[in-house]
Amino acid sequence: MSSHVRILGIAGSLRRGSYNQAALRAAKLLVPENSEIDLFQLDDIPMFNEDEEKRPPSSILELKNRIRRADALLIVTPEYNYSIPGVLKNAIDWACRPYGESAWSGKAAAIMGASLGAIGTARAQHHLRQILVALNLFTVNQPEVAIADAAHRFDENGNLIHEPTKQLIQELLKNLVDWTRRISPAPALEATGVNSYDLTTSDHAGGLR
Repeated sequence: MSSHVRILGIAGSLRRGSYNQAALRAAKLLVPENSEIDLFQLDDIPMFNEDEEKRPPSSILELKNRIRRADALLIVTPEYNYSIPGVLKNAIDWACRPYGESAWSGKAAAIMGASLGAIGTARAQHHLRQILVALNLFTVNQPEVAIADAAHRFDENGNLIHEPTKQLIQELLKNLVDWTRRISPAPALEATGVNSYDLTTSDHAGGLR
């Protein structure tokens, strides 16, 4: 990979005033030098149907292409019932199918989330980490960015105004960029189109019924 790190940012919320969308926009302004965040919206992703996985709609082809072009991923998740929202899980399932054609495998990833409650999506993030193991994503462990009391961390226009949270996001992104450079394929392998992790890992996505 080049020295410039391309991060694809995905927020698991469709809500117009989403704090998680706002957190992702804030991250876009806080990236380290020689890196950038490109945003992908999940609004046009249909419900997953295994009957359609071999001839997916254009929105799924675009999602998978954007994931493949990225060097790393930043996933921002709300929390619903101790877990991630259906819209995010749906996109994850589409992009790992058909079996053996996952767009996720071998990439670096980071997680964060925002909520009105006191634990700031910590349970959803824990569950998402389990899912990312199955996708063969390599997730940054620290710092954990769980933005609690989100109504007081953002202003009425959705701008992040809480300086300690900004610092945490900056640290997370720095660690993600450093981690991405560490695990990226060597130039010789990259030139052949072979991912070094393909040599030692397999696609863990099972059939979905």
